Amino acid sequence: MTDKIRIQYQEELSHLESQALGAFDLVVRALDRTLEAIEHQDIQLAELVAADDDRIDGRYLETHQGLITLLATQSPVATDLRLISALLHVIKNAERMGDQCVNICKLIPIVGHEPPAEESMVRRILEMGTQARSQIIQAKTAFADRDEAAAQDLVRQDDLIDQLNRECFSLAIEIGDEHDRREWAMTMLLAARAIERIGDNAVDVGEQVAFVVTGLFREFEDASHPI
Repeated sequence: MTDKIRIQYQEELSHLESQALGAFDLVVRALDRTLEAIEHQDIQLAELVAADDDRIDGRYLETHQGLITLLATQSPVATDLRLISALLHVIKNAERMGDQCVNICKLIPIVGHEPPAEESMVRRILEMGTQARSQIIQAKTAFADRDEAAAQDLVRQDDLIDQLNRECFSLAIEIGDEHDRREWAMTMLLAARAIERIGDNAVDVGEQVAFVVTGLFREFEDASHPI
């Protein structure tokens, strides 16, 4: 590979990394709007989040195609191959996070404009969202900085989300027998589960950081980890 081609190759790889990590900024914006829609039962805002997901999907498709093209035409090896492999996982996780925001926003119209909401459950869901937002930002920074310690710390943050998710489940059980309240609680459990999955996606990105740094893939949490 000549020096000129090598420089162009590295520039393209760097551009694709920036493109992939930039998807997390779009996800943060989508999550912010999603949490606002939950807090205020804003059906119009929820619909906007769903419509705007095309931007995240477009970023995924563009970045994925660019990485595959680079892989096919340049035959990268060693660290570059690890990076491309990791970025394919990273951009997929960003796309999934966006999908989870859409899933939540599709639930909001189901319960109507003035649902019989339980304030303590809404508060916990919003706390989960705030924690997930922090994870997304930290996952992006950890990857950009190749910071394995920050990537590993995502597990600690994810445990906080898991705990809040369990609390939401307990509240839903205790909410009573009134049909409308129980229906609302079940719907909000689905929203909490979607946020919990966003946290899991952030941990997955952290695992890719460790892979890029060490060359070895390992899951930060195994199947025996308490849920």
